[in-house]
Amino acid sequence: MNGEMSGEELAAFEALRKTDPALDQEIVSHQAFLNTLQEYGSRHKLISEMNAIHEGLNIDAIKSDVIPTSTIIRILWNKYRMNAAVAASVAILAVFATLFSTGFFSRTNALNSGYNALRREMKEVDRKIQRSKNEVIRDIKSGSVKKGPAKVSQYAGTGFALTTSGYIVTNNHVVEGADSVYVQSINGESYKVKTVYKDPKYDIAILQITDDSFSSLKSLPYTFKKSSSNLGEFVYTIGFPRDNYVLGNGYVSSETGFEGDTIQYQIDIPVNGGNSGGPLLDSKGNIIGVISGKQDNADGASFAIKSKYLLKVIDDMPYKDKKELTLNKKNLLSGLSRTDQIDKVRDCVFMVKVY
Repeated sequence: MNGEMSGEELAAFEALRKTDPALDQEIVSHQAFLNTLQEYGSRHKLISEMNAIHEGLNIDAIKSDVIPTSTIIRILWNKYRMNAAVAASVAILAVFATLFSTGFFSRTNALNSGYNALRREMKEVDRKIQRSKNEVIRDIKSGSVKKGPAKVSQYAGTGFALTTSGYIVTNNHVVEGADSVYVQSINGESYKVKTVYKDPKYDIAILQITDDSFSSLKSLPYTFKKSSSNLGEFVYTIGFPRDNYVLGNGYVSSETGFEGDTIQYQIDIPVNGGNSGGPLLDSKGNIIGVISGKQDNADGASFAIKSKYLLKVIDDMPYKDKKELTLNKKNLLSGLSRTDQIDKVRDCVFMVKVY
């Protein structure tokens, strides 16, 4: 086993092991015993060396290098969290007391109320288009009741056609929370609509006329501008701040909207409640935006969502909702006078009545 035999001796010994099983078993057992002793000696030597190394280590320095910061923070938190909670409560109370005493919240409310979403409230308005009870009774008796909503709408806005087939765009804040929505044409015809898609981020809602009495529009005279419009560009809008449509003329006064909002233009056009959702057109008859609001404390400072974000909303719609929504690409307004443009556009603008 120590390798001290010569070649001849080793060959004779191996031949003997093959002919003497008892001797061979003793050799195997003795070899296993020697291996066990060797393993024990190696393990004992390793333990001794490790103990010697351990005695020379700086444990505190190793802990600071090895333990993650998050673990240290957690240990500190578990130890001092009650004190931290008390201190935080005192700090919060002090901050709110300071804010109230300095009028911070009143200024915040004033800032939020500086933007008016132009939704025309209708609850207390004596609307001329609503018939009296006696007229309704006479219509019922004569069998000539006209189709349309029976109750007075809560508020109103404006919308305009995206397609000739009855898709209409307005502001999301106009139809938000509605039980039912109707649109009314320039000629006074009312049609039931459903909200197909809404995007609160861009304040856009897509409606679809579902009324069987609706006939497709002849054509859309305008197109939708994909690029941004220039500062000072002359623009106009048609909307329903009252029961009859109203024209507003002006120009793009800023390339950003309320408080620098890049989704909007600021426009110098006098708009009022009910104009929300109306089209904003340039002098060539391109839709460049959707009227959305105005600034209460600044005369003539109104805002419109840029048309490229309207197009983005349409692109983001699920396929099943937009498969029939193909936008017009032929502009019929370019080169016409303003009055001729308005004559063609007004048939595509609707009052949106929310119930």
